[in-house]
Amino acid sequence: MEIFDQPHDIREWSRLQSTSSFSIGFVPTMGALHDGHTRLIEVAQQDCDRVVVSIFVNALQFNSPQDYEKYPRLMDADIQVCKEIGVDALYTPSHATMYPPGFETHVSPGQTATPMEGAFRKGHFEGVATVVNKLFSATQPHRAYFGAKDFQQLAVIKRMIIDFDLGIELVSVETVRQPDGLALSSRNARLTAQQRDAACVIYRGLQAARNAYMQGEQSSAELMSITTDIYTSCSEARVEYIEIFDSTTMCALQNISKRNAVMAVAVWFGDIRLIDNIEFTA
Repeated sequence: MEIFDQPHDIREWSRLQSTSSFSIGFVPTMGALHDGHTRLIEVAQQDCDRVVVSIFVNALQFNSPQDYEKYPRLMDADIQVCKEIGVDALYTPSHATMYPPGFETHVSPGQTATPMEGAFRKGHFEGVATVVNKLFSATQPHRAYFGAKDFQQLAVIKRMIIDFDLGIELVSVETVRQPDGLALSSRNARLTAQQRDAACVIYRGLQAARNAYMQGEQSSAELMSITTDIYTSCSEARVEYIEIFDSTTMCALQNISKRNAVMAVAVWFGDIRLIDNIEFTA
């Protein structure tokens, strides 16, 4: 595995691979790698001749300086994971490399980024779109792999790829979960034992709504009420939002009859914020 920390070096490596007719799959991460990340890498390896992983904790997408400082950083362990799984190239730029003095150009996403995460984390998706655009420019991939847990992020990046004519295939990979349903996240490592036990309520609430939908309930208000009741019964959980929206337009839905819809949630456990979602397929 080759490791690069400068954009011109990883770009040259990628160009050499493409010149040799090798397809490149790209998995962007913020490190603290877990089984969800390794699943992304495995899918990329199945699809592509070469796989690049990036590790960069992007300050631009954090609303809270404290959250940024507390985000787990395990570079040595992450490098070992990448070596063991057979990653071809690892890109580990520093903050100064990504955002040198004088940096002032940002990607400003549109309506796709406005609700949910956009409403509660001002500037978050501008930071996401900016860093992903820079990572795409450096790694020059044919395909990019993201977890379905971040459904709105996928929609924002897909829109950016289309709008900027980037010619990259965006691949969504199913969320990897613990046996009790908790979606894998690097932030899970910060949960106390009590919070970790309680956090499985997130998926339980989502499942309850989907079960009600499968039994005929189509009112978004009723489905969200079912999930809300489950979350409020858990003393450790503090709900930030529960939304049901069209999976294509990201517009909120009052009724999901004959529509492909998604329920997305954000729930706090102490000072740790977790998100998840579940799809309702017509």
